[in-house]
Amino acid sequence: MTLDPSVQTSAFLREMIGRGHIYQLTDEKGLDAYAASGVPTGYIGFDATAKSLHVGSLVQIMNLRRLQQAGGKPIVLMGGGTTKVGDPTDKEKSRPILTVEEIAANMALIKKNFEPFLMFAPGNAFDPKSTDAIMIDNAEWLDRINYIEFLRDYGKHFTINKMIAQETVDRRLRNNEPYTFLEFNYMLLQAYDFMELARTYDCRIQMGGSDQWGNIVNGIDLTRRIVDKQVFGVTTPLITTASGGKMGKTADGAVWLNPEMRSPFDYWQFWRNTEDADVARFMRLFTDLPESEISEHAKAEGAAINDAKNRLADVATGMLHGEEEAKKAAAAAEAVFKGGGSSEGMPTFEVERAKLAAGYAITDALVAAALVDSKGDARRQIAGNAVKLNGESVTDEKLLMTEAVLDADGTARLSVGKKRHARLKAV
Repeated sequence: MTLDPSVQTSAFLREMIGRGHIYQLTDEKGLDAYAASGVPTGYIGFDATAKSLHVGSLVQIMNLRRLQQAGGKPIVLMGGGTTKVGDPTDKEKSRPILTVEEIAANMALIKKNFEPFLMFAPGNAFDPKSTDAIMIDNAEWLDRINYIEFLRDYGKHFTINKMIAQETVDRRLRNNEPYTFLEFNYMLLQAYDFMELARTYDCRIQMGGSDQWGNIVNGIDLTRRIVDKQVFGVTTPLITTASGGKMGKTADGAVWLNPEMRSPFDYWQFWRNTEDADVARFMRLFTDLPESEISEHAKAEGAAINDAKNRLADVATGMLHGEEEAKKAAAAAEAVFKGGGSSEGMPTFEVERAKLAAGYAITDALVAAALVDSKGDARRQIAGNAVKLNGESVTDEKLLMTEAVLDADGTARLSVGKKRHARLKAV
């Protein structure tokens, strides 16, 4: 499929195509016409399997942002119902089953991930003429389903032949991996979601990752059969790095959006460590920077590439955590790598001055700072010459830190390798 933003009528498709958000469309001309008229409404579903979304979900959040910026209404569909089943799509094994209480707690935290990117309706009130986003929990209708009626009214529209032909199901079966009946129902529930949103909110667009194509098409088919509405599907490409790695996966785990799970400093560092070949592409996908500026950064060579990476890190961090936190993170990075700037934005752990007065073991400090997993790991890192204290290499695993290591502001900097840093603050 060849997509040309210059031939699109709608601002939504022009922006989505121009910034590289689109992998597949179900009806390009029909979607373009719909998106160019009135207030187009679209949704993406997010299951509450963790306390935060991560960078891997950010392209979907940006899809909703692009829709709102183009005059459309985004619907964030929280999977309070579907999380009880667990999306098997693109998974090699079943997800753990969460309790109702765990799902509710996760949803409360995940909701905060969207607030920096979307303008929500006051009181979450639905107004079809407004572009204000709303957030809906699919448990509102899925929890009320009568199973026998559901099978009778909707199950008849899904054939086993078609369901097991989906790539994820087929792969699991070919590899002789368990695929539970619980998971098998997920595609029916997601299709029902689209139908319910089309019927109740006149929502005509479902977006998702490329792995959701089969589920989205099922929803389009069910909506056409039951509600008799024309609806559309859009998928985004799998976002990988230039070296082939999965976007958002790092050596120390997922890049969470929740600041309690990933500090603004570490989030800034993630974007600063973007591979050279990915900088312009990630600017288009994950920021609102204009193409004129991005094109200039794409020409950068040598040291200028670092300036482009700093710009990406500043803007991406500012969007999620605010400009003030982005400035603190940039200053803290300068303090680590250049010896200037302020370390205030660095992840901080507090140590009582009494401990320093008695001599505070460097291995204890590294564990307390969450820079290593254990004292044994700390000793291995020191032996490998990976640990620094205030920019100086630590070679003695028995080193006892005293108040002499503190700067004038009562802090000291600890680093493990090039990407893990923390600030010790004496209290």
